[in-house]
Amino acid sequence: MPTISVLQDITKYAKAKNAVLVAISKTKTVDDIQQIYNAGQRIFGENKVQELVQKYELLPKDIQWHMVGNLQSNKVKYIAPFIQLIHSVDSLKLAIEINKQALKLNRVIDILLEIHIAAETNKSGFSEDELIDHLDINAFNSLQNIRIVGLMGMATNTKSQVLIKNEFSGLKQYFDKIKQQYFSKSDEFSILSMGMSGDYQLALEEGSTMIRIGSAIFGEREIKKNPNIPI
Repeated sequence: MPTISVLQDITKYAKAKNAVLVAISKTKTVDDIQQIYNAGQRIFGENKVQELVQKYELLPKDIQWHMVGNLQSNKVKYIAPFIQLIHSVDSLKLAIEINKQALKLNRVIDILLEIHIAAETNKSGFSEDELIDHLDINAFNSLQNIRIVGLMGMATNTKSQVLIKNEFSGLKQYFDKIKQQYFSKSDEFSILSMGMSGDYQLALEEGSTMIRIGSAIFGEREIKKNPNIPI
């Protein structure tokens, strides 16, 4: 069940750090999301395209929907008409497809470039050197229907606060470097999305401007598929 008091506390804490809260509502019911919406939250994140599309159709249209999970190129078209921000752009191929679908709709879609900062090799994202190589050859410049507004990273799933802090600190330094070298004239390049339920305080201390909070607000994810969740 959603906990409104926790939502309010985290929202207040994030605002004090000049950061934005994205409520991660994956696997949660429409009723659960509506409760958080009624408490004033307007930005929600999902990680599955089909679930995201169906929730978009059922919930208020002033919700800003963010895609935070792995996104396959062949599914971009389903969210392109309404998505507010895609956090998980981890390849040039995906950026090209998002641009293609946005062009069809005559809109510009905001994206974050995902950077691999964790010790786990199974997490996705550009390496720091790979992204710089792309930026050096202006690989994104022809993609006029996407707008790169920042970076996203996921820390290692570990109890080591030192490791997590170092990963967030390193990403903030990299963000500042990329901003100065490649996006110095872009006011829109301002989002550093890092920090989830277990580490958002560390992330905010290290300079995150957007945190992605799910279980702290909604409770732990259901293991079984909930019949009330549109999937």
